Amino acid sequence: MSRRARRISSSGIYHVMLRGVNKQSIFEDDEDNKKFLQILTLCKELCKFELYGYCLMSNHVHLLLKETDETISQIIKRIASRYVWWFNKKYSRCGHLFQERYKSETVDDDKYFVTVLRYIHQNPVLAGICTFISAYKWSSYDEYIRKSAIIDINLALEVIGESNFKNFMNEFGNDVYLEFDNTKKTLTDREVAERIEESFGLGALILQSEKPEVKEHMCREILKIEGVSTRQLARVTGIPVNTIWNL
Repeated sequence: MSRRARRISSSGIYHVMLRGVNKQSIFEDDEDNKKFLQILTLCKELCKFELYGYCLMSNHVHLLLKETDETISQIIKRIASRYVWWFNKKYSRCGHLFQERYKSETVDDDKYFVTVLRYIHQNPVLAGICTFISAYKWSSYDEYIRKSAIIDINLALEVIGESNFKNFMNEFGNDVYLEFDNTKKTLTDREVAERIEESFGLGALILQSEKPEVKEHMCREILKIEGVSTRQLARVTGIPVNTIWNL
């Protein structure tokens, strides 16, 4: 079946989401988040796109940007390929990190633009990670407050009004975009260990002594459980994280 052609934005502005393949984590620590933002900054300089907002979550990224010299597809390809290369090298892994086709939607008017930006900034709160959007350090919200150079703040502040920006960003509604449920269940290490014992009848640390093919099968099954990350599985079982990445 052929893929549906992407809609072309009349304004050149798109809301884009990059998601980890099989919902896996794409950011394991602060260094990964910082590196992605470095790459985003570099590609902004190369491609000359305008960047209005971002939010880096554990297994997906939201971007709000406007294409200028290069198309949205070229821009996302540059960003994704650079990050995947760095991430795979760091964790001694190979293969895909992101789902093959990024999600995108057109942003054709001011009202939709500001509500999408608000939704992006509210992602961590909606996911239960923090109580206030200002408490999350991997979104562009604070950059609007500090007037950072990486974010093009003028359009949003002009439409919303600079004096009303904080109030508007903290108004919660029922907005959902890109047909994506941003809530992400998380499990504690103890809960993961209990799931392993319930599923396989053995302690989590015993898993590392199983035969390679059995260990591989069990790890794959455990990673299918919503809320279990690769690094967490390594921590609970004692299996090296690079081994799990390469399954």
